[in-house]
Amino acid sequence: MEFFGKTDIDFLGKRKTFFYVSSAINVIGILILILSLFNVKVGSEDLVRLGIDFQGGTQVNIRTTSPQPTEAVRAAMDKAGIANAEIKSYGTGISNEYQIRVSKDVKGNATEAVRTAMVAAFPNENATVLQSDVIEAKISGELRLKAFWAIILAIIAILIYIAFRFEFIYGVGAIIALVHDVCVAFTLVVLVQKFNILNLEFNQGILAALLTVVGFSINDTVIIFDRIRENREKHKNISIIRLMNLSINETLSRTINTVLTVVLVLLTILILGGEALHGFSFTMLVGIITGTYSSIYIASSFVVWYLENVKHQDLESKYREEIAAASAKA
Repeated sequence: MEFFGKTDIDFLGKRKTFFYVSSAINVIGILILILSLFNVKVGSEDLVRLGIDFQGGTQVNIRTTSPQPTEAVRAAMDKAGIANAEIKSYGTGISNEYQIRVSKDVKGNATEAVRTAMVAAFPNENATVLQSDVIEAKISGELRLKAFWAIILAIIAILIYIAFRFEFIYGVGAIIALVHDVCVAFTLVVLVQKFNILNLEFNQGILAALLTVVGFSINDTVIIFDRIRENREKHKNISIIRLMNLSINETLSRTINTVLTVVLVLLTILILGGEALHGFSFTMLVGIITGTYSSIYIASSFVVWYLENVKHQDLESKYREEIAAASAKA
C-alpha cells in the first residue's frame, strides 16, 4: 500500500534552514549530556533525573500473602512519599513477590520505609522482606560511563560500515544524522522531565531505546543512499541535489509505511503500557520520528554541504538551471 503516489518534493531546497535548526538542537543536547556527566544541578535538582541504575539506591525484594496489582504497589510507594520507585513482580504465574527499587534520596532506612509503605497500604497482608541490596553510587557511575561508551561505539561501528558500503563522506553524513537523532531524543526526554509531562527517569530502558534508535535510524538512511547510488548510474547528467531529491521521493512511500507501523505500536505502548514503559516508548517514539526526518533532511544535506564548502563545487547553480529548464518545458 502506498500513501503517496509519485512525488516531486524539493527536500533539499530548504536544507540550510533545517540544517541550522538541527545544529542548534544538537548543541543543546550535547551541552546537556556533558553537564549531566559532571552531575550539574538546576536549583536543587539534577539537570537530568537519573534512574536508580545510574545514581544508586536500594533494591528490596518483598513478598505479600496474596498477589497485588503492580500499580497498587506503585500507588503505595507514592502515598508513602517514595517517589519514582521501580517495581517489578517476579516468580512464576501470578506472583505475590515484588522487586522494588528506590533511589538514594529516600531518607532513613530505605528497606524499612518500603516495608512500612506496604503494611500501610495492605494491612491484611503479611509483607515480608526477602532480600535487600544497596546499589552503590560508584557502581552506578561506572554503569553511566559504560552507557555513554556503548552509544559512541555503536555510532563508530556504523560509520565504518557505511564508509565501506558507500563513500566515506556518506558515512560521515549518516553519523551526523545518528548523532542528531540521539541528541534530539535525549533533549526531549530532559524537557519532558523538567516540565513533568511524563514521569521519566534516565534508566536502562531509555538507554536501550537510544541504542535501538541508532540501529533503526540508519536503516532509512541506507535505503536512501542505496537509491542514490542506483540513480547515479541511471541519471549521470543531472546534478547531485536533483539526484538526491529524486531518490528521497522514490523511497518516501516505503519510509512512511515503515515508520508508521512502528509509531502506531509505540503510541499504543505509551498510552496503555503503564508508567514503567513510558521511558522506553517515549524515547523510541521521538527517536523514530526524528530518525526519519534526519534521513531525509540531514544525512544527504551534509553531503551536499561538504561538496559545496570543502570541495568547492557549485552545485546550487546547476540545480537551479535544471529547475528553470524543467519549468520552461512545462
